[in-house]
Amino acid sequence: MQMSEIVSKSAAQLKEVLLQLRREQMNLRFQKSAGQLANVNRWREVRTSIARVKTAMVQQSKKESK
Repeated sequence: MQMSEIVSKSAAQLKEVLLQLRREQMNLRFQKSAGQLANVNRWREVRTSIARVKTAMVQQSKKESK
């Protein structure tokens, strides 16, 4: 997910996206431990997307507090 897509979302939408990404990360973790993970690059993409969403959430909260 690109940062431009993330910035345009509201706080509630960001929470939902974060929840979906965490679920996907959990599923990828299970697949990795079972030796069934086919796309290892997706693991990195999910982690990066989680970081981007968290960054956008912090930026939005700072804007709201000012």
